[in-house]
Amino acid sequence: MSLWDIMVSIFWFFVLFAWIWLLITILSDIFRDHELSGWGKAGWTLFLLVLPWVGALTYLIVRGPSMNERARVQAERNDRAFRRYVQDAAPSPVSTADELAKLVDLRDRGAISTADYERAKATVLGQAPAPSVPRQQEPRAAATIT
Repeated sequence: MSLWDIMVSIFWFFVLFAWIWLLITILSDIFRDHELSGWGKAGWTLFLLVLPWVGALTYLIVRGPSMNERARVQAERNDRAFRRYVQDAAPSPVSTADELAKLVDLRDRGAISTADYERAKATVLGQAPAPSVPRQQEPRAAATIT
């Protein structure tokens, strides 16, 4: 087998692949069209199967513009559905006021100390927290040995 034979085989493989792709695209458009009657769908399908290339070219010439319009409408519908899904699935952003209200509630209930509240508040507001002063430990009483 020569290089030329391999190139010709590759060409015919691409032609076959293009035909299968075109057939699937046209058939999906035929069955997606709600304005076409059942007999119309059957006629176009039979025409595509009996005279494949003539049927495909005829379909593209006769119904090509409406085929493009149906594909555009479907793409817009898919985009809207995707955007709606993303909006439903994504967590809603929490505002700074909501965060501060939660911190005040925690402080008022005694769940966090005032110092913790101030540090968290500075973090929420995007400020550098004030350096905390370490507590001095009280000296322990020395144990006396008697």
